[in-house]
Amino acid sequence: MKGLLLTFAVAITSCTGMQITEEDKKLNDQAKKIFSPLKKVENLSPKKVELGKKLYFEKALSSNGTISCNSCHKLDNFGVDNEATSLGHDGKRGGRNSPTSLNSHLNFVQFWDGRAKDLADQAKGPILNPVEHGIKDAKEAMTKIDTTEYAAMFKAAFPEEKKPMTWDNLAIAIGEFEKTLVTPSRFDDYLQGDIHALNSQERKGLQTFMAIGCTSCHLGEGLGGSMYQKLGLVKPYPTKDTGRHEVTGKKRDKFKFKVPSLRNVTETAPYYHDGSIKSLDKAIELMAEHQIGKTLSSDEVSDIKAFLGSLKAKEPLKY
Repeated sequence: MKGLLLTFAVAITSCTGMQITEEDKKLNDQAKKIFSPLKKVENLSPKKVELGKKLYFEKALSSNGTISCNSCHKLDNFGVDNEATSLGHDGKRGGRNSPTSLNSHLNFVQFWDGRAKDLADQAKGPILNPVEHGIKDAKEAMTKIDTTEYAAMFKAAFPEEKKPMTWDNLAIAIGEFEKTLVTPSRFDDYLQGDIHALNSQERKGLQTFMAIGCTSCHLGEGLGGSMYQKLGLVKPYPTKDTGRHEVTGKKRDKFKFKVPSLRNVTETAPYYHDGSIKSLDKAIELMAEHQIGKTLSSDEVSDIKAFLGSLKAKEPLKY
């Protein structure tokens, strides 16, 4: 009877897919060497975060009072607007896709071309961009929020400063708030040892993702965001945008862009710097072709897409 019960238990384990094989363990160990679980940013200033949150949603920081950070980086929509390029204050569109603001603290630089060194530096750009928020200069921006409420909030957030209500502090506060926009996923559970946080197809997709070389660019805590890479590394990609080259003027930087993070990527279409690719399947297919010189089968694309689905936030963002 004991033998029958043991056999039955093994059969149940196999049927439910909960059995962990040596291959599963090996894959998990390999993934842990390439990726890192997402961590919350520690030691943030609550008052700076509170101020930054209010500023993130502040439409007064646009020339006609209609545009805020959240207009293009919607926090209830995975930090994006799902537009190829975003509408600015006067109805014109920018030249590049608005990337997600979620987990953006993981990026080693900000913007597709890396022209901002950190989140605070990035926060200034759209406000003063004539197409986006349309504010003329820093002085006008501060005039727009010259209220008793903001004066008190800046004083609370920067108590050590005699004149805390400054352009630099505005940007610092927005950056501090954005550091709270962290979205743990099932893949983080997987990296922490829960092998069955990913189903069999997702694990197969992870294996394919690593085997074909996607991890040469998409690695670490953000699965991207840690380097520049040439778009069209193996096979030229059809784009007139020269990326990083527009900032540096150096020939070696032509067509180089910051590698995007893949966290929540199933929710942030359309893709690429210009938002020209509508489907994730196509984005995967083209990346393999142009970046690593591989033609993927439909099954391989499907498996990789399934794996990327495990990077979606487990629950709605709290902000």
